[in-house]
Amino acid sequence: MFNAAPLTRTDLAVVKVVIYDCDGVLIDSRRANEAFYNHLLEKFGLGPITPRQLDFVQSSTAREAVDFLFQGTPWVAAAQDYQLNIDNRPFLSLLRLEPHIREVLAALRPKYHTAIATNRGKSLPLVLQELGLDDLFDLTVSSYDVAKPKPHPECLLKVMKHFRVEPKEAVYIGDAPVDLLVSRHAGVNFVAYKNPGLEAHYHLQDHRDLLEILPGFA
Repeated sequence: MFNAAPLTRTDLAVVKVVIYDCDGVLIDSRRANEAFYNHLLEKFGLGPITPRQLDFVQSSTAREAVDFLFQGTPWVAAAQDYQLNIDNRPFLSLLRLEPHIREVLAALRPKYHTAIATNRGKSLPLVLQELGLDDLFDLTVSSYDVAKPKPHPECLLKVMKHFRVEPKEAVYIGDAPVDLLVSRHAGVNFVAYKNPGLEAHYHLQDHRDLLEILPGFA
């Protein structure tokens, strides 16, 4: 598959902000999301979630996920109300940090701003606190902080406005097609994590790979 031109040292020298997606990049949340949505489906006598459905909800907002899972049923509105009020804490123990992410974030922060732009919603603060990441980001933008979630570029535009940077001064690290789309819409360089099939300026198989390309670490 065709890939975008790799980022050069000149490109990377101007980067000031490293922005991360959450699910699939910072954390392995597949088991937790599967349990959450199976609970939701079971509440209304449906389920279990299929692998195709789980692929969709991994990168969607909770509202989008419920609309998708409950399409064609009479329980869409009730399921939306339930997911808004459900306690996410019982599912947090199923989350796992992606390898080496905490050490890489700690290494980045003296020189770079770090941020999150994600379609995860109300559970984001709980997730970051549970996994000890809440003090490693200068800014977090969830689906609750924007009018239009990804692939609309509002989340990345909000991050860039906060730090007063231009698109060329930021990179976005994601693992899904929606992350590639939001990067394109915002004009931000895209770095793909553990997904070699995505068109990207650079591919990471391990978070430590980022330190090999950013100035000051190689």
